[in-house]
Amino acid sequence: MTAESTVPPPAGGSRARARAVALLDPLGAATGPGLPAGRGPHRPRRTSWTPLLIADLGATLLGALAVPESQRHPLLIAFLGLCVIGLNRRALLYDTSDVPGVVEELPSVCGRIAVCWAVAAALSPLRQLPPTVLAAACAVHCLTACAGREAVHGRRRSALRRRPRPALVVGPLPAALRVAGALQRSKGCGTWPVGLVADAPAVVTEAADRPALPVLTTREEAHRALIQNGVETVLVVGPAARVHRAPLLRELAAFGCVLWEVDADSPAYGSRGRCGRAGHLVGFSRRLLSPGARRRGDGAGKRVLDVVLAGSLLLLAGPVLGVCAAVLRFTEGPGVVFRQERIGKDGRPFTMLKLRTLRPASAHEAATRWSVADAEDMSRFCQFLRRTSLDELLQLWNVVRGDMSLVGPRPERPYFVTKFSQAHPGYPARHRMRTGITGLAQIHGLRGDTSIEDRCRFDNAYIDNWSLWQDICILVRTAVLFVRPTGS
Repeated sequence: MTAESTVPPPAGGSRARARAVALLDPLGAATGPGLPAGRGPHRPRRTSWTPLLIADLGATLLGALAVPESQRHPLLIAFLGLCVIGLNRRALLYDTSDVPGVVEELPSVCGRIAVCWAVAAALSPLRQLPPTVLAAACAVHCLTACAGREAVHGRRRSALRRRPRPALVVGPLPAALRVAGALQRSKGCGTWPVGLVADAPAVVTEAADRPALPVLTTREEAHRALIQNGVETVLVVGPAARVHRAPLLRELAAFGCVLWEVDADSPAYGSRGRCGRAGHLVGFSRRLLSPGARRRGDGAGKRVLDVVLAGSLLLLAGPVLGVCAAVLRFTEGPGVVFRQERIGKDGRPFTMLKLRTLRPASAHEAATRWSVADAEDMSRFCQFLRRTSLDELLQLWNVVRGDMSLVGPRPERPYFVTKFSQAHPGYPARHRMRTGITGLAQIHGLRGDTSIEDRCRFDNAYIDNWSLWQDICILVRTAVLFVRPTGS
C-alpha cells in the first residue's frame, strides 16, 4: 500500500486514541484470489453466548428457590429453564454481535420470564399458591436474570474498551471517512476502523496529529487487511455499497465477520428494536446484515394477520366489488380486472390485480406510463374509484395468495423499479420485505404523484422498525383515511 492510498480521518483524531494499523504486504504476496477462510494469524475471535446462558439458568434456579419447598420440583425447574432459553433464543437475546445495556434488555427479558411463570402456573400445582408468592418468585427471577446478564455485558464492554473490535468501513470514500472519523473520536464505542474499502483512493496530505487509514481498492487488499488486522466487524455505509460490494461482503461474512449497514447521511429517527439487531453506532443509524438472518417483518404473526384479516375483508367487500365491477362493465366495457406485473419481495415479479380504471394504448404504455388518480382521460366513476382506493380491493386476493402483505412498501412496475433504483440509493432496500396494500408512506400522504425519495425514507424506516403493533396502527389509520381524495 503506497502513501497515496492512505487518507486521514476528519479533524479531531488523536494520537493517544490511535491504534496501530498493519500495512498491507506487496501485491505479489497475495495467497490467492479467494478469501482463505479459517487461515491467517488473526482469525476473528468469536464471542460465546455461554455466559448469558449460565446467567439465565442461574436466575431460573434462584427464582424456583423462592417457591415453597413443597411445590418445588425438578421438573418445574427444568421446564422454566427450557422455556426461558427457548424464548430468549427466539428473541435473539443470545446474539453476541453487540453489547446492550440492562435497561434496553429489561422489557424483553422480564416479559419472557413472566410468560414462562404464567405457563408454569397454569400447567402445574403452582396454581394453588397465592398470587403474591408467584409474583415474588417471578420478581426474584427477573432481578437475578437482569443482574446476571448485565454482569456479562459489563465484562464484555470493559474488554471492548481495552481491545476494540477491528473494523473495515465499506462505501463511498467521503461517507466512509465520516464514519471512520467518528469512530476514532469516540472513546469506548468498542469498534476501531483499520481500513476503508472504496472504489478509488484519494490523494490527501497526511497530518501529523491524525492516524491514517489505508484505502483498499481491490478484493485482494481487503482480504489481506482482514487477515493481518483480525477484522471482526464490517461497516457497510449505505445500501448502494451493499449492492455494489455484494460479492466481497458475502466472502467477509463467510469468514466470520459481522456485517452492519450504517446510514452516514441521515439521523437515526426512531431507531427501535433490540440493540443487537438495530440501533445506532456513535450516532449513525445501523442495522445488522446477517446472511440467512430471520427477518422480523416476514414472521408468522404478520402472515397470520394478513390471511385472517385479508380473507375476512375479501368476504365483506364482495358485494362492493360486485357493484363496482358491474358499473365498470356497463360504462367502460369488458375487461374490468386489470392485471399488471409488479416487483415484490427480493425483486421477484408477481401479477397484481386491480379494478380497471384506465385503458392504456399499448402494453408498453401500461408498463412505462406514470399515471395519477385525476388523469383527464378517466371517467368520473373511475376517478372516484381511484380517490377512494376501491380499485385496490382486489389486491386482498394477492395478500391471501402471499404475493403481498396488508402493510408494506407499495409494489412498482419493473421499469420504474430500475429507474428509481438508479436515482435513489435507498430504493432497492424497500424490497427486503413483502410489498403491501398500504404502508407508513401512504398514511403520511405519499401516494400518487409524490416524492419517491420521501417514500423510500418512510418505507425503509417501516422495515427497520417493524412490529406487529405498528402494522395494526397503520391499518387503523388507513381505515380512517380510506375515503380521502389522495390518489392511487
